[in-house]
Amino acid sequence: MKIVQRRWSESSGWTEGTALPEATLVLLFGGTKQIAQAAWLAEVRAAYPKAHLFGCTTAGEIAGTRVYDDTLVATAVQFEHTRIELAQVRMVDVADSVEAGARLAAAVPHDGLRHLFVISDGQQVNGSDLVRGLLGGLPPDVQITGGLAGDGTRFETTYILAGETPIAGSVGVIGFYGDRIQVGFGSLGGWDPFGPQRIITRSTGNVLHELDGRPALDLYKSYLGEHAAGLPSTGLLFPLSIRRKGDQETLVRTILAVDEEARSLTFAGDVPEGATAQLMKANFDRLVEGASGAAHAAIRNGKPDLAILISCVGRKLVLKQRIEEEVEAVQEVLGGNSVMTGFYSYGEICPTAPNASCQLHNQTMTITAISER
Repeated sequence: MKIVQRRWSESSGWTEGTALPEATLVLLFGGTKQIAQAAWLAEVRAAYPKAHLFGCTTAGEIAGTRVYDDTLVATAVQFEHTRIELAQVRMVDVADSVEAGARLAAAVPHDGLRHLFVISDGQQVNGSDLVRGLLGGLPPDVQITGGLAGDGTRFETTYILAGETPIAGSVGVIGFYGDRIQVGFGSLGGWDPFGPQRIITRSTGNVLHELDGRPALDLYKSYLGEHAAGLPSTGLLFPLSIRRKGDQETLVRTILAVDEEARSLTFAGDVPEGATAQLMKANFDRLVEGASGAAHAAIRNGKPDLAILISCVGRKLVLKQRIEEEVEAVQEVLGGNSVMTGFYSYGEICPTAPNASCQLHNQTMTITAISER
């Protein structure tokens, strides 16, 4: 693999970078304004005429060990032994998120498919249902990683690029093919629970109506105190830990929207009735340790050439000026020869272990590590 990374900003344009005209893939992560305007597309296409373009809007862009806002990070990759295929679906063309996943799974050839990387709209998609639809249509030995696009802390519109034009309200995937590609992955959090455990007594998919028989929004606001006025963005500081009946494993969910009239909360993934829920809060050191742990999990097959980091916007809001510590912690594990790119997201998609089923997560650092052997 050959990899070249460049960054564009409004103040200084493109950074210098070695030409890679034979690149087969360019990963593009940028601010909402930058991606939506797409004035840079002609320049990227001219520099990488043979490459597939794939990326999304973000809540922060990762380039090496730096984290940026409102820039464009372009990571060009020239695979030597790997074929890739792209597919995209608009949410207006499907009935729900399950169907979106099923259509994408059917759209990529299955013969020789080794891994699927997905980036989804961050507002209109139930990430749990999307994963369910993908898994139902893919061969059982194909793993999935990826995440939900971001829009800073605005929670308005996210764009996906899986071809020539960024499209709002869509989902895109890359299929990786061939015997030489190696893909590792890891996903960990680092949040601490607080307050009593409660039972989800009424919910519909990813909409939480009641906890212990009380309106979910009212109960949530009572814990947030002065932070309640800033919902939904301040809800990122206080995610919800979910444990289904009979499960030992917990999943973390963050708020995407609130409905003041219905007194309900909409999350990025399912919040099933009967599950136990508990609020969580940040622990700075454990967040950084979680990033390091995700990196260790991702390198079971050896240190990668390319690492795609997807970290939750909630972690960024908590870590603030310490945000680059979690990215630096990843590089310490991967080593200086691994090129790192990625973005801050509204949700992360990854199995919890090598042979586990893929799930939607929130508030994690999720890493997809890619090499050709």
